[in-house]
Amino acid sequence: MPKWRTVRDHLLYAHSESLIDDEEFILLFDLYTAKSPDLPYWKYDEFDLDKLSDDECITEFRFLKGHIYILVDAMKLPEVIKCYNGLLVDRVEALCIFLKRFAYPCRYLDMMPRFGRPVPQLCMISNAVMSFLYTQWNHLLSTFDQPWLTSDNIEEFCHAVFQKSGALENCFGFVDGTVRPICKPGKNQRVLYNGHKKVHAIKFQSLAVPNGLVANLFGPVEGKRHDSAMLAQSDLYNKLQQLDPLPNENPVCIYGDPAYPHRPQLQCPFKGARITPEQQEWNKAMSSVRVSVEWIFGDIVNYFKFIDFKKNLKIQLSAVGKMYICALYFIMPDVVFMAQ
Repeated sequence: MPKWRTVRDHLLYAHSESLIDDEEFILLFDLYTAKSPDLPYWKYDEFDLDKLSDDECITEFRFLKGHIYILVDAMKLPEVIKCYNGLLVDRVEALCIFLKRFAYPCRYLDMMPRFGRPVPQLCMISNAVMSFLYTQWNHLLSTFDQPWLTSDNIEEFCHAVFQKSGALENCFGFVDGTVRPICKPGKNQRVLYNGHKKVHAIKFQSLAVPNGLVANLFGPVEGKRHDSAMLAQSDLYNKLQQLDPLPNENPVCIYGDPAYPHRPQLQCPFKGARITPEQQEWNKAMSSVRVSVEWIFGDIVNYFKFIDFKKNLKIQLSAVGKMYICALYFIMPDVVFMAQ
């Protein structure tokens, strides 16, 4: 139990024995009154994943019980998570706290009955797991030097795109930007305001490939940034130029919407009011396969609703960018598995 509660018990005893007068008692009792709500977390049982059914795990954590044990190993979480104040917690419980927090918009107070911990501990544990995941795996989304992005696999991606669209033979992925709304900030509102979506936001740039994974992620950047500006900042085009060409010596490329500049490694739709019927058909064919990158954006907010609740996404109070990136790891854990 909290130390202040013990002090208050002693004050009550001292007052009953006339060791302190009424005025002293009132002053001291008020001094040792908690400013936050008095929530009896100690009345709840300690967390035990083995006591939960698969249905409960899916509902609360978005994963089956067995998959959670696999995830703690795959994510290389240490056996014990240590918070900045020295608090130690088992890695399975720590991961479940993180997943529960992200699964649906909820307060740490609402998580107390499940984990039997006070609100400050739940907050510190969730942030500690998020910081570890970001530090450990962020490199997977910033480089093409990955085991699953070999020349042979990229060639297969090109074949898959061509078979589906019949338009481009050397396109292996699709690039697009996503706008993630956040709570209206107290400062720098103009910087974070996105005039197209009419919201305050941060933006990310994703490169999706036909197997449903994100090969490259850049961000967060200010909500006012244009997609072409993100492309320049991310240095993605220079990374594409370093990829090996196809066996027919054609350079591999990606496909983006009209907001991007047209380059050998970056193809875009035909633009203008006088495009031919053949060009219109080409645009339609590529648009039908480009939508796959939008599906990935949708999966993130569908599985982890907390990321879509902008009232809780407060710049300078929460690591909003890390939240989105860490949620992406659990949407496509194959990237982590293949990096082992």
